[in-house]
Amino acid sequence: MSDQSPARYVVVGVNHRSSGITLRDKLFIEEHALPGFIERLRAAGIRQGIVLSTCDRIEVQAAHPDPDAAARVVLDLLAAHGAVSPAEMAGQTYALHDEDAVRQAFAVAGSLDSLVVGEPEVLGQVKDAYALARELGFVGPEMDALMQAALAAGKRIRSETDIGRRPVSIAAAAVEIAREIFGDLAPRAALVLGGGDMGEVMARELQAAGLAALTVIHPDPRRAEAAARGFGCHAARFEPLVERLAGADVVLASLGGRARAISAADVREALRLRRRRPMFLIDAAVPGDIEPAVNDLDGAFLYTLDDLERVAMRGRAGREQESTRAREVLEDEVGAFLQDRLMRQAVPALADLRRAFEDARAAALKDAGGDADKATRLLVNRLLHAPTIALRSLAAHPRAGFGIADAERALKELFGDNGRTDKDGKP
Repeated sequence: MSDQSPARYVVVGVNHRSSGITLRDKLFIEEHALPGFIERLRAAGIRQGIVLSTCDRIEVQAAHPDPDAAARVVLDLLAAHGAVSPAEMAGQTYALHDEDAVRQAFAVAGSLDSLVVGEPEVLGQVKDAYALARELGFVGPEMDALMQAALAAGKRIRSETDIGRRPVSIAAAAVEIAREIFGDLAPRAALVLGGGDMGEVMARELQAAGLAALTVIHPDPRRAEAAARGFGCHAARFEPLVERLAGADVVLASLGGRARAISAADVREALRLRRRRPMFLIDAAVPGDIEPAVNDLDGAFLYTLDDLERVAMRGRAGREQESTRAREVLEDEVGAFLQDRLMRQAVPALADLRRAFEDARAAALKDAGGDADKATRLLVNRLLHAPTIALRSLAAHPRAGFGIADAERALKELFGDNGRTDKDGKP
């Protein structure tokens, strides 16, 4: 697959829109296996690219003179890696070339091609894939330019739109509300009652958001200890419950027993001990753990799973609205990148033209023996010799799709108004 032609962009793979989870699971490339897969790409003739392997996509973004051949190689290697047949992959893959490939790379970095539009993790995933490819010497000038531009586009989309600032999951909604109430979560303390699945997801999200002081309690001390080990935090006795509540800024209840674990009276007394400092209480249990009347207490902010789901739904709708503006930013960045690339492609031709003109000038000066008038006439005649022959030939024998009128327009585009200048020599 070696070729001296200019490299073109190609993006090949499967994602959440093109394929089912079964195929993506088979094709998924573990982190430790990525270097080996890149070496197989290199051995097959692909010299530069990045490999993205996430739950949403397994995708190779590359630059190669023959995009069709490169796409076949990538698909064959993915099939071999996943031990799947071409029949299993049929209709579930995509191969994009040139401008479409550039647009895809920018959309991925901007989180516009994600299952959850605006998810913050994807920009970091692209950065990691780019860093690994550079470390392995798999990034040439074309891919370097594409990655730098794609990452810049992703940053611009996140800074100029709100696409990533609205929660789209229940756990993210809980974190957003906590931040609205308390601001920085690092100095805050959380109390987890129980160890239900949803409570665990929310607790981990709060930890990821910076809340470090986490305590787990449970009527069964052994279960409290087990949950605390999973969170890497402390376990405490369930009683005295009011004192436990009073020491918590965030209370996450996920016991799901038959009776309410936390009463309005418990929270009223905890608020008194806290001197009315606010409390954020999340009832993640079904049936609920917290008495609904808690919501009537000043300083207590009680949210159920239904409440958090409504916040998340508003966030998803808001992100879809913001995606329109994000798409405008993306198209602006794609257009600028492609225009810059086209302008760079003209540089070698311009350099060759300048060298040819300089050689002709030097030869004319030498042949004229110091006579400036003779030198300029020699120079003009020599520079016009090849174009004159070509124009006469074109007038007599027009080529398909390109005749003398096309040549005249091209000359006017290149040299302006027939090359005329003013008395000072300026065009």
